[in-house]
Amino acid sequence: MTDWADWHRDYTDPGSPLSQRLALVRAHIGAWLDRRPQPLLRVVSACAGQGDDLLGVLAQRPDAARVRARLIEYDPRNAAAATSRAAALPGVEVVCADAGGLASYAGTVPADLVLLCGVFGNVDDADVAATVAALPSLCAPGATVIWTRSRRAPDLTPAIRGWFADAGFAQRAFDAPDEVLFTVGVHEFGGAPAPLPGGGTMFRFR
Repeated sequence: MTDWADWHRDYTDPGSPLSQRLALVRAHIGAWLDRRPQPLLRVVSACAGQGDDLLGVLAQRPDAARVRARLIEYDPRNAAAATSRAAALPGVEVVCADAGGLASYAGTVPADLVLLCGVFGNVDDADVAATVAALPSLCAPGATVIWTRSRRAPDLTPAIRGWFADAGFAQRAFDAPDEVLFTVGVHEFGGAPAPLPGGGTMFRFR
């Protein structure tokens, strides 16, 4: 079993692939905020861990107060760490819950930004497809989804990008650095939002 609290230690090593991936995700979050001038933006982060990506960006921005975010994290130690880090951000709530369950998103969607970082590499391929298919229930019109996945063989990222297209998303970026296996995808929702089901499961974390 992976110790998901200890797993975060690689973020402190600037040379680690995980740290490099975090920098790319943060850059995409910052660019998204720069493109969206609205006074209120809703963000939801699935399997948020300790919130390094979103909280790391908001801590450096003078406009952080316009963000209303829910970080959903199952590990209580990570949720506690994220809660401590978010103490200075009144618009951010951390919920210790199963991000695979659609009920965990009630009251915070449709969102303008959905973060699925560290999710697709830890669930079955069928659950990746089911999660992408469910995203219209989480997304507001024009919403952005930022996701990550390794290209370790067999590389699922071409299929994932196709599933996003099938669900009404246009690709805005796909980072796949040559020297590492991770990828960071950015897709924008151009379809019609769907109602959030009252229950059901998108994925089960391995």
